[in-house]
Amino acid sequence: MSTDPTHLRALADECVDLVSRQFGHRLDWSPESLSTLDGVCADLIADGPLAEERLDLWWRLIGAYTGEVVVRAYAGEWVAHERSPGAPAVSALGVTGFPFGLAARVLDGEPYKSLASFARALPAIAERATSD
Repeated sequence: MSTDPTHLRALADECVDLVSRQFGHRLDWSPESLSTLDGVCADLIADGPLAEERLDLWWRLIGAYTGEVVVRAYAGEWVAHERSPGAPAVSALGVTGFPFGLAARVLDGEPYKSLASFARALPAIAERATSD
């Protein structure tokens, strides 16, 4: 997948539209909106794992939206990273994050994984990294 910000923003926009149409929730690009998206993810997997094509679609949309929220909230950017060769990462506040990896784990139903926690924790992680 490309690190082209225009392409990733288009995927994130598609996420906003699909969540609105299918779930009636409004995503507003704020870190708080990721709590809403966590709820959507829980609804998506409530009846069991997603089928391959549907999983791929939601993984791309949720990863792009989560990353774009971080980019906007913390003046970050999309980057390529060797730890995530198949998907772009985000760099913000001097920290690299992997929104697509997180999206995969959330959609897999991994306990205690949260899109909202990812965005909330970033400033604290950055602060700790600069103080060490």
